Amino acid sequence: MRTENDVAQAFLTAWSAGRDLGFSAVDQTKVATAVAELGNNIVQYAGAGTIVVRPIGGEPDVLEIIASDDGPGIADIEAVLRPDFRSRTGMGLGLKGVQRLMDAFDIASECGRGTTVTIRKARG
Repeated sequence: MRTENDVAQAFLTAWSAGRDLGFSAVDQTKVATAVAELGNNIVQYAGAGTIVVRPIGGEPDVLEIIASDDGPGIADIEAVLRPDFRSRTGMGLGLKGVQRLMDAFDIASECGRGTTVTIRKARG
């Protein structure tokens, strides 16, 4: 992830993965939107990173997304997840929006070392 084109490709990859697992159009959109938000965050705040989209078998099928970067990290994760938080640009869903769209959300961040966000959505 370095450019807006990379974000668009990640969006399409997530959408297709959801479709391939039999997700509803609504859930495909939720997953792809969450991936786009994470990708935009990587490009904007870290400059580069990776997003891995992978199915996890089971009943129901689950799609797991891991977004990671080696950027500046997040000093106060709790603040970023508060409903009244606004980023310096004030745009997008933010991490709290990603959290609401998905079934599972985990974030690990260390200042100066980067951030990893792991999200999951089960086929509904």
